[in-house]
Amino acid sequence: MAPVAPKSGDAIFASVDRVNAELFTLTYGAMVRQLLTDLEEVEEVNKQLDQMGYNIGIRLVDEFLAKSNVSRCVDFRETAEAIAKVGFKMFLGVTASVTNWDSEGTTCSIILEDNPLVDFVELPDNCQGLYYCNILSGIIRGALEMVSMKTEVTWLRDMLRGDDVFEMQVKLLKQVPEEYPYKDDE
Repeated sequence: MAPVAPKSGDAIFASVDRVNAELFTLTYGAMVRQLLTDLEEVEEVNKQLDQMGYNIGIRLVDEFLAKSNVSRCVDFRETAEAIAKVGFKMFLGVTASVTNWDSEGTTCSIILEDNPLVDFVELPDNCQGLYYCNILSGIIRGALEMVSMKTEVTWLRDMLRGDDVFEMQVKLLKQVPEEYPYKDDE
């Protein structure tokens, strides 16, 4: 039997169950607002959003691998492209681009020109330090950790702060070698 070809982000997005985009956006906004009320400090909200995203990412990677038929990526560059072209399309309905690679191939930028999380959002003056979409950086960090890549994800540009795009920098800190059970057949 021939190997199954990986599905494109568009094909997967068309075949998965979806939640109404406005409901999703407003629910996420209500959650961020509640965090701001409960935690009071913007930096604590940023940390909490990142941690929530991390917890989502470590589970979301299983669904991504099961539904996308993406084969094992050979390096960090290929992994970043899969996240941008298939992952973002599959889960958010948008396609991202990967740019600004460093010479070692361990740092890149993922750029979103459209982000459904920020529809209807304006940051008030007292929240200028808030990374409203910090949940996305946590999701990427958690998902990559599950495929043996320890990363650091930071926001470089944010449309809610007046930039022209959303840009996350993803830096590969270390590739953890996979460990297989010793003498699995006994």
